[in-house]
Amino acid sequence: MKLIFCGTPQFAVPTLEALIAAGHEIPLVVSQPDRPLGREQKLTPSPVKQTATTAAIAVIQPEKIRSNAEFRAQLEAVRPDAIVVVAYGRIIPPWMLALPRLGCINLHASLLPKYRGAAPIQWAVAMGDAFTGNTTMLLEEGLDTGPILLQQTVEIGPEQTAADLFPILSAKGAPLVAETLDGLDKGTIHPVPQNHEGATFAPILDREDGRMDFRARSAMELYNRWRGFQPWPGAFTSLDGKKLIVHRMGVTHARTSEEIVEPGQIVAEDGRLLASCTGNTWLEFLEVQLEGKKRMSAAEFLRGHSPTRDTRLS
Repeated sequence: MKLIFCGTPQFAVPTLEALIAAGHEIPLVVSQPDRPLGREQKLTPSPVKQTATTAAIAVIQPEKIRSNAEFRAQLEAVRPDAIVVVAYGRIIPPWMLALPRLGCINLHASLLPKYRGAAPIQWAVAMGDAFTGNTTMLLEEGLDTGPILLQQTVEIGPEQTAADLFPILSAKGAPLVAETLDGLDKGTIHPVPQNHEGATFAPILDREDGRMDFRARSAMELYNRWRGFQPWPGAFTSLDGKKLIVHRMGVTHARTSEEIVEPGQIVAEDGRLLASCTGNTWLEFLEVQLEGKKRMSAAEFLRGHSPTRDTRLS
């Protein structure tokens, strides 16, 4: 088949590599423009662009695509059988949806209609789900509302973070896309409309999503959000007016004292750093970083801080 591939981050690379290996003709790859990265803010090509360049595939990187006449002419000249979209980062305009005979095929990292939106992996973990997965679907004008083609289920381990799941879902999604294209071409796969009533959403993450609310959320809820929001925005709170980042944590029930304390109180007990949450549930902070200080273990932190009954996180 003749394909156009649209993608940008590392998540999309295994799919592009799988389609190349399967022998599909890919005359054109579309990726976002080079972006400044690192302390030196050096312009850096996306992982998809780097992969395509290595494979000697032409790459175009338009800033805008909806009303871009030059971009439209470039795609129309290819006359693709399908356009494959994986984490491209742009909304596909109607003219592009209608261009290929088999449509625009998207890999979405959730079990649609659950977690439509920009951050499905992060929110599945943050909500404490035991399973997630990949869905291939036909793109339409709505946000992740198109009919489903194939799905696969992936287990979320109780200690896995979103950062752990990204490469797993990326690797498993690549053969799913190849299988989807093969089935569409042979007529053995038929689109199934989504149950829109069962839809949930996974909005793009905001820095404030990482702020810990000890009065509103239990220890398990905060732990799951920490897992889901790795590597960004992570989990943080305030201690004595300074930002406290919690790099590692766990839920604990092992307290020697039965004293009831208010949510947000921080306690040092047997060399451990504990934080009270709503419902008399407890988090153990394993590795923290106070504003202006280096990252350190709880034991190191406690050598320089002695929490009292009045010490609160906010």
